[in-house]
Amino acid sequence: MQRNIRDLIILIAGSFILSFGINYFVIPNQLSEGGVFGITIVTYYLFEWSPALVNFVLNTSLVAFGYRYFTKRTTIYTVIAIILNSLFLHITVGWGEAMDDRLLAALFAGLAVGLGIGMIFRAGGTTGGTTILANIMHKLFGTSVGTAMLALDILVIVGSAFVIGRERAMYTLISVYIGAKIIDMLIEGAEERSAVMIISEKNIQLLNVILKQMSRGVTIMEAQGGYSRENRDILYLVINKREIVQLRKLIEDNDPNAYVTVHRVQEIFRSGYKGKNS
Repeated sequence: MQRNIRDLIILIAGSFILSFGINYFVIPNQLSEGGVFGITIVTYYLFEWSPALVNFVLNTSLVAFGYRYFTKRTTIYTVIAIILNSLFLHITVGWGEAMDDRLLAALFAGLAVGLGIGMIFRAGGTTGGTTILANIMHKLFGTSVGTAMLALDILVIVGSAFVIGRERAMYTLISVYIGAKIIDMLIEGAEERSAVMIISEKNIQLLNVILKQMSRGVTIMEAQGGYSRENRDILYLVINKREIVQLRKLIEDNDPNAYVTVHRVQEIFRSGYKGKNS
């Protein structure tokens, strides 16, 4: 129950921030957006149709198509998010004014829209539209949600260039790119993690140094050389990106000949791996 209440609060806050960003930064500065929101904004420029109404009609239609790819909870939260987005889009009409610096408007539009969508995702819902397709791609192929949305949104933005002009479309691309990065940060975590695998003749020495000086948990995995057929241990650990320099120095000081690979970690489900310095 507490989790549901917390998620609903995040959902409401995210929907408001998203709608505020569109009515305060995007529309007053004649910018656009990607996906259904981009189509909604363009129809407003062309026909002065209510963004709240168009958003509701288009997104509910897409949810009717995409609900089968989500859990019941996600579908319910998505419907709630669509209703809230349309409500807040109606409430915040006319709040913004055109800014002298359109680049600054694009930066803050991306920040607000990305933050709003990211919070909705974090709560367990979606905003409908291309976010449905982006989440499907994320579940099926492991594609970053922000990256998938960016690719889909670019298609809409290219089309909107014929309405808002090439220059404003280029500013919109900047806004959408920033929004995609904010979404990834909220979904995957603000701190990028890296998985490190170390093959060394001095495994025990390196293990003790890492445990002592970095306060990081290390996993020892048994492996066999494909050519030599020799058995050896591999050290495996997950660290913050900023700790890579420290780890590299420790390895160079203790075994310059160690073989090390570093991989970006997409997502972590258990927080207990964190060391004392996290």
